This record gives sequence, C-alpha cells and structure tokens, in this order.
Amino acid sequence: MNILLIEDSETIIEGLKYAFSSNNYKLDAFTNINSAKKYLEKNKPNLIILDINLPDGNGVDFYKNYLSTINIPCIFLTIKDDEDLIVECFHLGCDDYLTKPFSSKELLARVKRILYKTKQNSIIVIQNIKFDLDKMQVYKDDKLIDLTSLEKSLLSLLFLNIGKTVRRGTILDKIWELTGNDVDDHTITVYLKRIREKLGVDIIKTVKGIGYIIDEE
Repeated sequence: MNILLIEDSETIIEGLKYAFSSNNYKLDAFTNINSAKKYLEKNKPNLIILDINLPDGNGVDFYKNYLSTINIPCIFLTIKDDEDLIVECFHLGCDDYLTKPFSSKELLARVKRILYKTKQNSIIVIQNIKFDLDKMQVYKDDKLIDLTSLEKSLLSLLFLNIGKTVRRGTILDKIWELTGNDVDDHTITVYLKRIREKLGVDIIKTVKGIGYIIDEE
C-alpha cells in the first residue's frame, strides 16, 4: 500500500515514515503542493494525508480544485480545531480529519479503516455497467469496454459523483488537465457522445445548461 503525505514539517515526516514502514506501508512525502501535484501526475497512491497549511497554498483549496476530482481517499491534518473548517472539509468529501498534535497509532488506525472501507467500494455497478475504479476498467455484462484513458477518466468523474450533477466547467477543467489543450462546450458534447455510444446504455443523463449526472436507478 502506497500512502502520499503532503506535510511541511520534516519532524512529522520522519516520524510517520518510520511508523508507516513498520506497518508495511510505503510512505512518499512532499513538503509542498507543487511537488505533490507532479507526483500525482504519474502515480496513484492508495491514500493521501494532507496538511491544510502549506508553504505554497491551502490544502483545502488544493483538495477542492484538484484532489476531489480523482479517486483517492484523503485525511486532512491541521493545527486548527475549528468546527466550521472540519464541517467544510467533510462537505467537500474528505474521508477523515485529524488535529495536531496526534499520535501515529491513531493516524494508522484511521488509515487502515479508510483503506478497508475503500476496498469494499472500489467496484461500482449501475445497471449492467461495472466500473472497477482500482483497475480503471469498465465492463458491460462482464465484457470489457474499449475506452481511451481520457474517456475512462471522464466516466470515473461521473461514477464518483453518482446522484450528483457534474458541472460542465468541472469536466472542461478535467479535459484540460489531462490533455493540456484548450477545450469548449462542444468538446464535452463530443466526448460524452462517444462514451455513451461505447456503453450502449442510457445511464448518463444531461442536466440542461448545467452538466451531466448518473443516477443509481
């Protein structure tokens, strides 16, 4: 199991590296958002531990604008025991929240709980479409569907937000992030049309003027 730690305290980093390696976890640590983002472009850890106060930005904003769009559980770390901040983090979709100072044993216990829960929910089934989020593979009636990596990423964005409308702006940002190309509303329409044709099942609904949604029904 690979864990990503984004934390600017070298003391905390060294302590957690020892604790996690003793429990058979590989811990990759970065002290700023920019380095962590470069790492995430080529790697997919099983879980992220994210400090809120970082030298090049705010962890909450980083989660909201970037991490929330990828399928990786996240635990926030902060010195602020602020009820409003805690509620905001959970509303954004974080999996847990730990206030400093904390014990490595408590953090490890929370990590194990989240990883166990995530393992149980790594495959999402809607009608006869099955999405294995760990392997990033999509099946129809247990037959593998040939999707491009970009199509899989866009479909995973919808599957990870089942029952919620994913705004067109969010999808545009995702396409730009993955391709680096300027895109517009027509680009979204083309990609979603291709995905729908390959699925052959009408599970992706258009919310006129807003975005797209997959319902559980």
